[in-house]
Amino acid sequence: MKMDLLNAIKAIDKTHEDDVLHRLTTVWGDNLDKDHVLTEYPRPQFKRNSYINLNGLWEYAFSKSDVHPKEMDGQILVPFSPESILSGVERQLQPDEYLWYKKELSGITLPDEKSRVLLHFGAIDQRAIVFISGTPVGAHNGGYLPFTVDITDAMTSSQSGLAGTLTVCVQDDSDTSYHSRGKQTLKRGGMYYTAQSGIWQTVWMEIVPETHITSYRIVPDRDLDMIYITMHTNGECPVSLKIYDSEGQILIAENEGDTVHRSDKTRDRFEPEDFYGSITHSSDELSTYSPDIEGKGASTYVYSCKIAMPKPHLWSPEDPYLYQIQLTAGSDTAWSYFGMRSFTRQLDAEGHPLFFLNGEPYFLNGVLDQGYWPDGLYTAPSDEALIFDIEEMKSLGFNMLRKHIKVEAARWYYHCDRLGMIVWQDMVSGGSSYAKPVVSYLPTLFPGVFGHMPDGPTNYHMFSRGSAEGRKEWTEEMEETIQHLINVPSISVWVLFNEGWGQFNASAATIQARQFADNRLIDQASGWFDENGGDFRSLHNYFRPLDVIADKKHRAFVISEYGGYTCYVEGHSSVDRIYGYKRFDTVADFKAAFNTLMNETIENLKKKGLAGAVYTQLSDVEEEVNGIMTYDRRHNKLKM
Repeated sequence: MKMDLLNAIKAIDKTHEDDVLHRLTTVWGDNLDKDHVLTEYPRPQFKRNSYINLNGLWEYAFSKSDVHPKEMDGQILVPFSPESILSGVERQLQPDEYLWYKKELSGITLPDEKSRVLLHFGAIDQRAIVFISGTPVGAHNGGYLPFTVDITDAMTSSQSGLAGTLTVCVQDDSDTSYHSRGKQTLKRGGMYYTAQSGIWQTVWMEIVPETHITSYRIVPDRDLDMIYITMHTNGECPVSLKIYDSEGQILIAENEGDTVHRSDKTRDRFEPEDFYGSITHSSDELSTYSPDIEGKGASTYVYSCKIAMPKPHLWSPEDPYLYQIQLTAGSDTAWSYFGMRSFTRQLDAEGHPLFFLNGEPYFLNGVLDQGYWPDGLYTAPSDEALIFDIEEMKSLGFNMLRKHIKVEAARWYYHCDRLGMIVWQDMVSGGSSYAKPVVSYLPTLFPGVFGHMPDGPTNYHMFSRGSAEGRKEWTEEMEETIQHLINVPSISVWVLFNEGWGQFNASAATIQARQFADNRLIDQASGWFDENGGDFRSLHNYFRPLDVIADKKHRAFVISEYGGYTCYVEGHSSVDRIYGYKRFDTVADFKAAFNTLMNETIENLKKKGLAGAVYTQLSDVEEEVNGIMTYDRRHNKLKM
């Protein structure tokens, strides 16, 4: 039996480099307006009135040199990576190449001479240097997190306003180094997908006062009777906040040094905490959008308060209620929102350790979401496309999406918040080339042996983590990811490692993740190589009968990947070869098997104490034809 299983795994996992991808597109990509590309405000949880969208046609050039090219190759549609169809380029950036972007900025007017111009990048894969008129103004390493550059002093003043030439130089090692890359590979095939590079999230500018809000943090208490609010500014100034209900009625108004006023009774004061020095990536930094460049070396003032929330309207997938909040520091005003909810691991009446939402047991019926698109790769072709995926899964009864080893654009989390979809957020995997027998074949064949793995430096090379610099980089990015997403109400769980891909020191990583005290749960090791930590015993099971395994540490048991049923839909697949974990030749057979799996197998396991399950997967992706929807999203196989 084990030999048959091994042959099946190898067949599934085989890379077919000679397969040519069909040019699939989505309906949103077909109707894309190049003059109005992803124009929605890109950061809904930190919104100002000032907003200059820079998406659209830029100049680009591929080069072997890190010297500014004298001539550009043509035009690229930002923010789509050059490998994507929608970029108009469709060329792979190689590790020994440089990708150059160029765009003219002009006509930027300032309200006063002390105002600052902030340039924001949602994400650039992997390393970027930013120039204004040939002068370097900032740099960033890491392909999944936002960063900000203050470009004011590098701009040239004219009668029509500030102007300058924006140039960005990008390098991407993809899977030839230890950097975080998720499922990207230069030799796509099987469960690994086309590598993308360069600018892949919205680029935009905003004009802020000299003293302004740099970040904030909002954390509801686990008992759901208190909200903790912290605001960071780059200088001392009067601060205030207002909290509104969903109808726009003011519930709370608070000023620095004044008491908090509400209709029922008085609250604590809103006043400065201890003065902190420069913004760093230390555990003291609690920011959501901590500027990597603008903030370094700048002084930070921290203001905080705690506010009682009697009879709060709780957030849930069934009732995704959000409070609005207005933050003001001097003449700077930003808008955000928050949800009152709690995520805990507790015992139910039968003694099963389960996931609890707002103090009640809640079964997590999840779907694995890779976040790939046939025409945009990592970048959804429109805001409507992001909404479609979430609403389509909700219509099927799913209440959770596991965002798989990718940090998504901020608007995706916003739609999960407002539409009511719980999120399990994976950290992005990295490390050198993975040894598939170690991380795939052996754990699947011998789960009893490889289900647990001792932690420590002896395993660094086994799990492709021989580089101390790479381990340090991943740890810093894990902390930055939590800081970046810490205010998102829908995120309930941080998933640290997946199937041993670059796994190391998982117990230490769990301690580091918990330091943020954000009342979220942790899946320490999803799949196998469990190190007995975190809040879940988390298994992947595609080839064996599904069952519940009791955990001695009373962690909740989840099947964090299962299913993977394959159904090929002609004309809507990237390749003609069938790839997946269990093949069905007709849509009718696929639907029947899926319904049996959900309505019988999973329902029976819930009675035995199953806390949650994540079906693989939301859509087909390139060769992997095991999605509920086709890769182009033109068909939902369960609704055909």
